[in-house]
Amino acid sequence: MNVNMIDKKVASFTLGCKVNQYDTEAVIETFKNKGYKIVNFEEVADIYIVNTCTVTGLSDKKCRQMLRRTKKINPNSTLVAMGCYVQSMQDKLKKEIDEIDIIVGTNNRLNIINLVEQFDQHRDFEFNIEDIMEVTAFEELKINTMNEHTRVYLKIQEGCNNYCSYCIIPYVRGKIRSRHQDNILEETKRLVARGFKEIVLTGIHLASYGKDLSNISLNTLLFELNNIEGLKRIRLGSIEPIIITDEFISTLKNSPKVCDHFHLSLQSGSNSVLKRMHRKYTTKEYLECVNKLREIYPNVAITTDIIVGFPGETEQEFIETLNFVKEVGFAKIHVFPFSAREGTLAFKMTDQIAPNIKNERVNILSNLEKTLRIQYLKSFINKDLDVLIEKLHDNENNYVGYTTNYIKVQIRSSNDLVEGNIYNVNITNIDEDILL
Repeated sequence: MNVNMIDKKVASFTLGCKVNQYDTEAVIETFKNKGYKIVNFEEVADIYIVNTCTVTGLSDKKCRQMLRRTKKINPNSTLVAMGCYVQSMQDKLKKEIDEIDIIVGTNNRLNIINLVEQFDQHRDFEFNIEDIMEVTAFEELKINTMNEHTRVYLKIQEGCNNYCSYCIIPYVRGKIRSRHQDNILEETKRLVARGFKEIVLTGIHLASYGKDLSNISLNTLLFELNNIEGLKRIRLGSIEPIIITDEFISTLKNSPKVCDHFHLSLQSGSNSVLKRMHRKYTTKEYLECVNKLREIYPNVAITTDIIVGFPGETEQEFIETLNFVKEVGFAKIHVFPFSAREGTLAFKMTDQIAPNIKNERVNILSNLEKTLRIQYLKSFINKDLDVLIEKLHDNENNYVGYTTNYIKVQIRSSNDLVEGNIYNVNITNIDEDILL
């Protein structure tokens, strides 16, 4: 090993989704394994890696700000830009932000350490982006740890073939590629052996897992994961209504480790808007999926994402969304104003909604969301829930953990509770988003 390498410090910053968090950790571990020292992002480092996001216009703005800010921490450092915003901008990014030294898109992340060491030798700009639409193999990234002490993200899938009219992600992540099931099981066993009790399955489009493999699906994977000794909880990332089939319901019934929390993507509660979005379900079909889940899990948390102000969204269509949200009774909703992404069908639609109307609708839906969220939390007062302890909250014997349906719980106990253990707790009150 080159002794000089041990003295070099690496820091990272991740914008965006859980998939990005996994990707960043996997890249950082390649440096750690070669002897680099990993430091906090605000510290002076020799190498900075910024993993970018491009899901909205605001995401793009945050990426540009972070990339410019990063080089100011240490002007002599090597700045690596990777991820979705980079894949979208490609060679234009260097012209816009000259501080960047190395550009890598949404593939070949394992090559970043080699590009950094090459740059260290000749100090010439490195550009490593390929046509993501031509990539057919899943890039086998691996992790051994994560910031959380008991929960860890596990990436099982890449890419999306749906091409919803508003979404740029298929163009920057490429076609669906599934990770081989044996590799997922091997990594899960390794993470469990390191003390993790809960895994969160992540991917760009989880519902597509296995479609490019033989005799493999999310159903077969959940069955195998459920049999891993020492694993206590299996949590799913964002899923689509199309996956809630009779076979999937049967799998859930036979997989007790799967958590009763489902982030079921909706986007709009109006059928006419869903059709313009190129979503492949109606509100009736969505509600049927919710009811199937509630038949299995009486305390299930149904969370979702909703876009307001989609091109052409009338007042009546927005009211339809409000009414449908009430009918479902979501535990939590992430509300977004529509953001036009160049390269998508929605970008070209002429009947764009004025920003003030979008903002007004965001506020109205957000207020409704808060009411529903509090209503859901209050339903657990005087109930006993299993809580996985994650950390000591303070020095006064206050502990923090999460329920199976992903509600944060603060526990005051005179006994020493053990991180990673599950305790049955009686809920007496709520404090904003926390059960007490």
